[in-house]
Amino acid sequence: MSGDEILVGFDGSADAKLALRWALDEARHSGRPVRLAYVFEWLTVGGWVGPGVAPGVWPDETARRQVEELVGRAAADAAAERPGVTVHGVVLDGPPAVVLQERSAEAGLLVLGSRGHGGFGGLLAGSTAVAVTAHAHCPVVVVREGRTGAAGPVVVGFDGSESSRVALGFAVEHAAKRTVPLRVVRVFEPPSGRWRPADRDEQATAAEERAVVEESLAGWRETCPDVTVEIVVAPGNPAATLVEASRDAQLVVVGSRGRGGLRGMLLGSVSQQLIQHAHCPVAVARESTTDGDGRVGR
Repeated sequence: MSGDEILVGFDGSADAKLALRWALDEARHSGRPVRLAYVFEWLTVGGWVGPGVAPGVWPDETARRQVEELVGRAAADAAAERPGVTVHGVVLDGPPAVVLQERSAEAGLLVLGSRGHGGFGGLLAGSTAVAVTAHAHCPVVVVREGRTGAAGPVVVGFDGSESSRVALGFAVEHAAKRTVPLRVVRVFEPPSGRWRPADRDEQATAAEERAVVEESLAGWRETCPDVTVEIVVAPGNPAATLVEASRDAQLVVVGSRGRGGLRGMLLGSVSQQLIQHAHCPVAVARESTTDGDGRVGR
């Protein structure tokens, strides 16, 4: 597997097909190849194997062939839909979350549907999507039914942490590839009550926060001068603000952990909230272990 590939977790579900469609669109803009990965988990009689596949007992080679045929058809259909994009399919064995996490070390980007065939109706994002996003070795995009089109800006949450700086770079490059505006959102907690310094007010705090964003954007403005940038600085709750901003966005980008993240947490609370509640695809950016030059998703 090439370290530049877009790896798509694919199980034939509706959300997986949306993820594949998003990945194909990304490949069209980036020139990367796409690989569909169906993770085949053997279960006993009566258990889940895959869509359109009869449950059996390991080693059920008939079921395995059916899965391979399903992946082959999906890859062929995807290649026919996007003639300029190279599409491959692969069937892997093992627990989906573990296998996709391992394979992400060899990919440039991992794209997942929010829920697969095993998801419960009340869950907005399934356990596999959350687990893989927390442990992946490359940036992850989670896609679900909703706003998945190319219209709207790329929104990125920025809190000044190293993780959010990685997210900012990912977002700038994504906006540049698609020739769309970038909206940088920085949310701060307003000074209030008896803890408010006498010479401080909300406007002064907002001005300082904006200066931090401008400083971080300076290098990217030189690298991608054609990207139109809007900076939004506001008091409030970061997760709620970004969820609202996702309503008219084509993609919202966050780091895996923010400034308030605990060291032991691999996925911060804001990232988790967005995976569950955003109205558009969510990218959780981290530096890929396959990158030699420090650039995200390259």
